[in-house]
Amino acid sequence: SRFGLARKDRGRQTGAGQALPVQNRNSTFRRTQEIPDLKKVRIALIAPDEKNAAAARAALYRYEFLFAQGAVADLGNLRKKEEASLLVPVMYELFSGKVLPVLIGGSDAAARGQFLAYQEAKALVNMVAVREDLHLQAGNGYSEILYPRHSLLFHFALIGYQMHQTPAAVLDFLDKQHFEAVRLGRSRQSIEETEPTIRDADLLAFHLSALKQCEAPAVQSPSPSGYFLEEACQLCRYAGMSDKLTSFGIFGLDVSSPQTGATAQVAAQMLWYFTDGFFNRKGDYPVSTDGLTEYVVQFRQTNYQLTFWKSARSGRWWMQIPVESGKRKYQRHRLIPCSYQDYQSACREELPDRLMQAFKRFG
Repeated sequence: SRFGLARKDRGRQTGAGQALPVQNRNSTFRRTQEIPDLKKVRIALIAPDEKNAAAARAALYRYEFLFAQGAVADLGNLRKKEEASLLVPVMYELFSGKVLPVLIGGSDAAARGQFLAYQEAKALVNMVAVREDLHLQAGNGYSEILYPRHSLLFHFALIGYQMHQTPAAVLDFLDKQHFEAVRLGRSRQSIEETEPTIRDADLLAFHLSALKQCEAPAVQSPSPSGYFLEEACQLCRYAGMSDKLTSFGIFGLDVSSPQTGATAQVAAQMLWYFTDGFFNRKGDYPVSTDGLTEYVVQFRQTNYQLTFWKSARSGRWWMQIPVESGKRKYQRHRLIPCSYQDYQSACREELPDRLMQAFKRFG
């Protein structure tokens, strides 16, 4: 069968979707007034901006749907463009029903709304942004999360940034906050080393401007440097496979560009590979160490030891951060995703900067 998603009925604006056509085997659409049964839905598509999402939806519906029928639903568009006051309650209701919301289209303001949806959960969260730059001017969506640091935010990671586009003051700020910043060249050189960073996120915002202009031309600030589509799809699949991640967004499509169609296909492919990752989750997010194999590394020079854990189910690794008993709010973050290369480095009594920053976040 093909990508059997419910889609918003044209001519009707909805908050969480109402009339939802579904694609059938003949690539035509049949209209239905039925709201999808959210008890069966695992992923829900939401558009903060209808115009930017329409092209990506059209491309997505043409792809093969290899997953359980009814497990993915399109809940339509927000009544008001990128309005956080509407996005937050919709997303929180989906969280409560164990449904993962996926945002299509929108800008930094939508990414901010995606983050604020977690405030009702009253738990510290980790956020990852994949983008080519980061600026913290007043009014910027990310400045309201990072500067000053929002009380909800435990960790922030910036993946794919380019040195010539990112102010040194911003990078210095991220370092002082013990946040993580991964340069484009470093992540492309070893794309699998970005997986632990993504696996540690509760939410991920992927900006299409992080791709090369030849791959995604219809964005507001296209750049000749960036990720290839295959690399972007791999990052999206990592996000989908993370048992910890509970929301995902693709932002930055510019429908005013004459090359919207090509970039919409890029966004659709990224969404498809995120979905593929989601339905291949291994269920080994370690809320406890049950089912994990313990590896203890002794640092002889400092008389210190580190504990690593490996999942037999997926082969993925975590490093344990000692958490003081009085800091229970940090408990869900005490196992830091890492790689086999990180474990090997520890065996040589070396630790990557990423893990050193993780220690510092616990103070």
